[in-house]
Amino acid sequence: MEQVLLSLICGIFIGATAGYLGTLMLSKRMALVAGPLGHLALPGIALALIYGFDISLGAFPFVILGITLIWLFEIRTKLPMEALAAIVFASGVAIAFLFLPIEQAERALVGDITRVSFKETIFTAILCLLICSILKKIYPQIVLINISEDLAKAEKIDVKKYNFLYLGAIGLIVALGVKVVGGLLTAALVAIPASTSRNLSRNLFQYSFWAVFFGAISVVFGILFFRLTNLPAGPLIILMSALFFLISLIFKR
Repeated sequence: MEQVLLSLICGIFIGATAGYLGTLMLSKRMALVAGPLGHLALPGIALALIYGFDISLGAFPFVILGITLIWLFEIRTKLPMEALAAIVFASGVAIAFLFLPIEQAERALVGDITRVSFKETIFTAILCLLICSILKKIYPQIVLINISEDLAKAEKIDVKKYNFLYLGAIGLIVALGVKVVGGLLTAALVAIPASTSRNLSRNLFQYSFWAVFFGAISVVFGILFFRLTNLPAGPLIILMSALFFLISLIFKR
């Protein structure tokens, strides 16, 4: 039961933060960017599994490196961010499968939130709170940048700086998300709760609140069903999130 409690606490923090971040990513049509970044984390996950340390710590340097490259490439080329993400992530996946142990592939691809330690849970909670505080401060500026970069520049907003902070938050939550749903399903972790929230919201506050709520509650139900069925927790979390989305269609506003 102690392990289940740690998994629930860790998962709730990650799911809620991912849902909050998803409200920004959805408005900028960037929700799928988290998928390639999750794949980019695979080399770090492989190293973590080989040498026996936390997979999120292994994922961090590769995801942050990828985010930095995407940010620099966007400034240099003006190509769409999703196209640059695809270029960067393909390289990361190719590197990962050169030395990813086959017997550990399932954990790398679909995650395993049920093995977190007390220290990992505390670290995750603190980092998620930090990400949320950063997002809250930059939220209005990012919304304005999403609407019009020219208008944001007219308001003397440093678009490059805020985009870098925004991408950094994405990178951090992706690195944490691989612990919950692995490298394959991270896009769903941010996209589905935000989509569910959009169906139910009338204003920006409701949009953020419901995204956080559905991000957290999906993890809770996914872990509980894991306990009942012994099926992988990561896919169950995503399926519960998708179920809430389907239910939200009935009450769509």
